[in-house]
Amino acid sequence: MMVVRPIQANDHEALRELGRKTGPGFTSLQDNDEQVAAKLEAGLSAFTAGSVPVEALYLFVMEDTDTQEVVGICGIESAVGLSDPWYNYRVGTLVHASRELDVYNQISTLTITNDHTGYSELCTLFLTPEARKDKQGSLLSKSRFMFLAEFPQRFNEHLIAEMRGYSDESGVSPFWEGLGRHFFSLDFAEADKISSMDKVFIAELMPKNTIYTNLLSQHAQESIGKTHEATTPARRLLENEGLRYTGYIDIFDGGPTLEARVNDIRAIQESQYVKVHIADIPSDGETYLISNTEFSQFRCCMSPISRAGKNVITITPDVASALNVIEGTTVRIVPLSSGRRF
Repeated sequence: MMVVRPIQANDHEALRELGRKTGPGFTSLQDNDEQVAAKLEAGLSAFTAGSVPVEALYLFVMEDTDTQEVVGICGIESAVGLSDPWYNYRVGTLVHASRELDVYNQISTLTITNDHTGYSELCTLFLTPEARKDKQGSLLSKSRFMFLAEFPQRFNEHLIAEMRGYSDESGVSPFWEGLGRHFFSLDFAEADKISSMDKVFIAELMPKNTIYTNLLSQHAQESIGKTHEATTPARRLLENEGLRYTGYIDIFDGGPTLEARVNDIRAIQESQYVKVHIADIPSDGETYLISNTEFSQFRCCMSPISRAGKNVITITPDVASALNVIEGTTVRIVPLSSGRRF
């Protein structure tokens, strides 16, 4: 059984191994010892702070309870852009018109902004290729909504998620080649690596004026707001939960930024509390996300459930063990996918 839980100190080697597998463009977890160590420290600090921190990285891993192998990672930043600047491009439109010449042109533009400063961010979602089956990607991604629903005071009312932008089979980003390289004189992978540790150089080198996209190469224009092939399923999943692309893109690879109000997200709106009855009986009902209500001992898994009474569900001993709950414990549940409520 797969369970999502907060990261622990002894997950360092597993986190380092995941960093080796993410590939170009995955800014938040790379094949970099320093970044992995810093991310682990930040993730541990978020769950041990004495008071609610203004900025925190809540980092979770997916673990196979049978093998104790860590196969995935996901996170939530409580607020972006407060200590380090948060940049993206806003895609806009300018009209150039002349009645005398009978010319009317709508031109797409890019303007660098800090509009999402203070927003919470869904981040660092990665699942090993061999684990991408049996809806385990949905569990990993949507488990964060259960945590957001349980601890809303720790997050902003607005939520964003940056999707990895398009790159070709060689890991080359057309958007970067058409724009960023002219100002940074760096390969995409190198610039992305630096930005994951320090974003100050962005402000120093990026143009402050509006950019006309028709001056970019055709490949660069076509990649604006386009998602990396490996990230497309994650984008669809988030859009099905209510997040939307509103015209903001990543300044490096042109990937889309999705956003929503936290309370408008389907899994948060529909989640509810029930008590558990534990019995070793099979269930072929609808699959639900189930999470306990703990903070540092948060657990989330997915399982079919059945009704045992009013506001009571039946779960198996294996599910109860994964969640660290006993008979009568209150848990939060929501259908794994949109549809009827329990």
